[in-house]
Amino acid sequence: MIPREELYGRIKKLQNAMQKDDLAGALLVQRADLFYFSGTGQNAHLFVPAEGEPVLIVKKSLIRAERESTIDKIIPFQGWSELARLIADYAPNNSKIGLENDVLPVNLYNRYRKLLDNYNIVDISNQVRTIRAVKSNYELNIMRKSAMISAAVFTHAREVIREGLSEVELAGELELLARTMGHQGAVRMRGFNQELYFGHIMAGDNAATVSFFDGPTGGSGLNPSYPQGAGKAVIKRNEPVLVDFVSVLDGYMVDQTRSFCIGELKPHLQAAYNQAVFIRNVLAKKGKPGVLGSALYCRAEELAAEAGLANHFMGYTEKVSFVGHGVGIELDELPVIARGLDTPLEEGMVFALEPKFIFPGEGTVGIEDTFVVGCDRLELLTPFSDKLQTL
Repeated sequence: MIPREELYGRIKKLQNAMQKDDLAGALLVQRADLFYFSGTGQNAHLFVPAEGEPVLIVKKSLIRAERESTIDKIIPFQGWSELARLIADYAPNNSKIGLENDVLPVNLYNRYRKLLDNYNIVDISNQVRTIRAVKSNYELNIMRKSAMISAAVFTHAREVIREGLSEVELAGELELLARTMGHQGAVRMRGFNQELYFGHIMAGDNAATVSFFDGPTGGSGLNPSYPQGAGKAVIKRNEPVLVDFVSVLDGYMVDQTRSFCIGELKPHLQAAYNQAVFIRNVLAKKGKPGVLGSALYCRAEELAAEAGLANHFMGYTEKVSFVGHGVGIELDELPVIARGLDTPLEEGMVFALEPKFIFPGEGTVGIEDTFVVGCDRLELLTPFSDKLQTL
């Protein structure tokens, strides 16, 4: 259960943001945002007025919401018209009401527009995501526990990777361990049509297979309906094995990648891996409050080019334009360490850095770790040897 003072501290930040932007209130329904601001993931609406007490209106399950949430006012959902009347008690006509326009389905958005036709509907998603980007000590403590699952997974990978083992068999071995340690299974993503199941665990050239996933790697998957991640390819000697694994505990995730090899990698793949580690280390020292995410990305690009690896950095035929992404309750949170995104880092922000190099026909090598922005550099949350894991 999220402590009451933690929840109300988050709500106060949202209320301050709404007052600054002259909003009368916000209606939150997306599950990740509901969990963040109410402590429960039940089917509900959370109405947060710019001033005063928030109210959680629960459709199902009220019993669980009352047990899970420390919000003071929790009531049952009694119909759409009643929801509109409740909002009217807090917000005068023609005032601004915020909705999560970045994630609401069009039909649901239209229903709210009709329901709240006396109000000016505005997008509250950027304020919500900005607040969520800076983690409290409470959140960081959970993420450090998530990192313990991650460390155990990579240690176990060293024990079970062997020739002839298929990608999906390796994935099953690692997922089983993570689940027994408390991994919740689901990896939440905010982006439309973006989804992920534990991570990308791939061997050899399959790790260079492109896919829809908004990341540097894709993988074949087992069939076209879920065209990413582990497939039926088997592990061979002297080829890279990529283990990109998201560990999630009590709603909070960390993202980590290590490269493995039975035998020896070709020299150019080993050199690319070493450069990925070097890029990660340079960015970790450079990252501090006030530094722009775009500046970190540009520095990573420069270092890849200096090593003669620009064509392979963060993709090959279809590149992505980022080298890091925020993590927390969702895998695609703010900040994004990307070209053109000039958001300055703030102390307490948490993101994963993932410099990777893709070689068609051969595979992917790289590294990924989750960091929190400290007062003068990035603090590593996912400790595990950054050496190439040779077996």
